Amino acid sequence: QVQVVESGGGLVQAGGSLRLSCKVSGLNFAERAMAWFRQAPGQEREGISRINRGIGTTTYYTDSVKGRFTISRDDAENTLYLQMNSLIPEDTAMYYCAASDYGYFGGRPSTADFRYWGQGTQVTVSA
Repeated sequence: QVQVVESGGGLVQAGGSLRLSCKVSGLNFAERAMAWFRQAPGQEREGISRINRGIGTTTYYTDSVKGRFTISRDDAENTLYLQMNSLIPEDTAMYYCAASDYGYFGGRPSTADFRYWGQGTQVTVSA
């Protein structure tokens, strides 16, 4: 059984930082492209960052987080990370980790390309 469990969310002031973690079990994590999505109230779930399989692999960031967020993975620990710096109130959302059936993607992650999802972790940024 596949399990995807996010952690690390919380309440932070604007300008602060958080590090999200996503522990995955039940699948061959190292072979999978992984992604972070977020969903604010009343809005659609959007893909904000993606990392393909392999060492030195390619990553993607949506413009709104580029330069502030960093995605990384530890295949030995089956864990995905999202380091979030210089947080702004517009980053407030539920953040989701997702695993694909495939190892490589190009461009912005789409919900249709990722099969396994966590329950999410809430990030709230106060002004």
